[in-house]
Amino acid sequence: MIDLDTMSLAELKKLQKEVTKAIETFEERELKAAAAEAEALLRERGFTLAQIMQVGATKPRAKVAPKYANPADPSQTWTGRGRKPHWVIDALAEGKTLDDLAI
Repeated sequence: MIDLDTMSLAELKKLQKEVTKAIETFEERELKAAAAEAEALLRERGFTLAQIMQVGATKPRAKVAPKYANPADPSQTWTGRGRKPHWVIDALAEGKTLDDLAI
């Protein structure tokens, strides 16, 4: 235990500076220690961190060409995947078919 009562002002200020720095770098040091533990465990099992980071990563999907266009505004298109846009729902309600909206 440190006896603060026997320390000089210079020693107390130096200690204060060291404590402040230790507090500020605490999280970084803990993160580095955790990363080192994780890497050691991965090496033990024959893996690398790069391999683990790829697990569950989704591959970029290719763009799908639109199949349908709004007759009133051809800039509004739909690929036929996912939820139908309002203009498709409205057109179907008017009695049109998807074939009528096909590009």
